[in-house]
Amino acid sequence: MTLETLVENPSIPEESTSALSTPYDPTDFDANVMTTYGRFPIALERGEGCRVWDTSGRDYLDFVAGIATCTLGHAHPALIETVTQQIKTLHHVSNLYYIPQQGELAKWIVQHSCADRVFFCNSGAEANEGAIKLARKYAHTVLEIDKPVILTAKASFHGRTLATITATGQPKYQKHFNPLVPGFAYIPYNDIQAVEEAVTELDEGDQRVAAIMLEPLQGEGGVRPGELDYFLRVRKICDETGILLILDEVQVGMGRTGKYWGYENLGIEPDIFTSAKGLAGGIPIGAMMCKTFCNVFEPGDHASTFGGNPFACAAALSVAQTLEREHILHNVQERGEQLRTRLRAIAHRYPNLVSEVRGWGLINGMELNADIDLTAIDVVKAAMDQGLLLVPAGPKVVRFVPPLIVSAEEVEEAVQVVERAIATLSA
Repeated sequence: MTLETLVENPSIPEESTSALSTPYDPTDFDANVMTTYGRFPIALERGEGCRVWDTSGRDYLDFVAGIATCTLGHAHPALIETVTQQIKTLHHVSNLYYIPQQGELAKWIVQHSCADRVFFCNSGAEANEGAIKLARKYAHTVLEIDKPVILTAKASFHGRTLATITATGQPKYQKHFNPLVPGFAYIPYNDIQAVEEAVTELDEGDQRVAAIMLEPLQGEGGVRPGELDYFLRVRKICDETGILLILDEVQVGMGRTGKYWGYENLGIEPDIFTSAKGLAGGIPIGAMMCKTFCNVFEPGDHASTFGGNPFACAAALSVAQTLEREHILHNVQERGEQLRTRLRAIAHRYPNLVSEVRGWGLINGMELNADIDLTAIDVVKAAMDQGLLLVPAGPKVVRFVPPLIVSAEEVEEAVQVVERAIATLSA
């Protein structure tokens, strides 16, 4: 099943629906929509702030936010105003012409990051595809590598296209989709010795490492933050060898960690990085950013029909300006600290169930003990029964990714629900 990586199994067990009922009849839906998702038995129809309502009128506190996507929550006035005005004016034109909104958004990103240039697309997978293509062209044309290899981390997640599932260091996503795209090798996350050994071993053969592609914090891999020393040393290896450092910021970028970009937590700058999810607060958009020295794309090398259209870029620019105007990064830092403190108190009270709480800003994970039968999906269902939406990050980690506008009262409400759910499951 996937809600990105909601659970391992292709569907939710029948008994999980017993405590949830809505008048919505999914018969036609299930008869016509491909079963690539195992869906919870609720149908959501509207939202406001950090709350959503299903078709029966029941409200839920939303700590999923479209999986770290609804940056400003639901129905934020600034986003409503922007998209309403833009759809009345011009929503799409070809990239054959200048698009002012795209230029303004690119300018904002460049001014608020280490990037010099931006390419726009529609999703995180597309942004990562663009980064992979850019790294390969750089390898061939600048580094003169005939068989370039990109190192990625085990337990990573980079998307659902053939290239990005190959980049993803989780075999479960690759099963039955072979032959996979050549030119990738995998290393353990936060293990610098593995990086050094892989670079040396590959350079001794007929291949060479052209790029290292990492998440500053592994989201789908269990909400695992990168270690400062590890990333500093990876950056040093790249500087000494000419290898490009690519950071996948699809889930952690755009303020999610309490800083605009995840790499700011690590004291380094990437050569290439990607963004999507929260960039436009729920309107589809992706972006691939790079520094000038590796900007080797020329006209015709890469393109996207919908990428950077006026509607999506206006929405993203509105999100960016709202983050600044309302000082939302400060809220992310404070609410993240509050959430981790309260979740760690629960872990202290239930050490037989909860082994660790970790994260940055408002992307946090609560890991369950490996030697118990309880799974993340059990906690998610128990919380949902009590009106709180959560999402797993693998079989044993419950993920907390609320809108960045979440209040202290809403964090407290969520934690109280989690504690009741844990107490029930413990009993």
